[in-house]
Amino acid sequence: MRHLNSGKKLSRTSAHRASLYRNLVRELLARDRIRTTDAKAKEVRRFADRMVTLGKQGTLAARRRAIAFLRDPKVVRRLFDDVAPRFAERPGGYTRVIKLGTRVGDAARLSMIELTGTSESVESEKKRKRRRTKKTSTEAEAAK
Repeated sequence: MRHLNSGKKLSRTSAHRASLYRNLVRELLARDRIRTTDAKAKEVRRFADRMVTLGKQGTLAARRRAIAFLRDPKVVRRLFDDVAPRFAERPGGYTRVIKLGTRVGDAARLSMIELTGTSESVESEKKRKRRRTKKTSTEAEAAK
């Protein structure tokens, strides 16, 4: 039974899983948006929201906890100086997961996880994806 065991294992050891979460959260905070699989995005959401909450606290102890998790002082500085003030009035829900479809190679379900205060829309990602599919369909027609 899985009583009080939260989170997915993602077919990884605990050390590999912790490293994966650190890397994905670091990239999310550095870029505001990342593409990954659906399961990873849903798990990373938990840790990213915790990091933004630490950034909102703004204390030295919170900064040290963020550095201990993220292990990159530049990203921690960006978290406390740029990202956290955007969410000062927001009580939670700092990230959103948007489904993008399936990956061509292995049919894995892809999602985009982004910070909710981003200026660009997801429409640009979907347009880029549509443009790629239109290009391949026109190439197929030209081959006929």
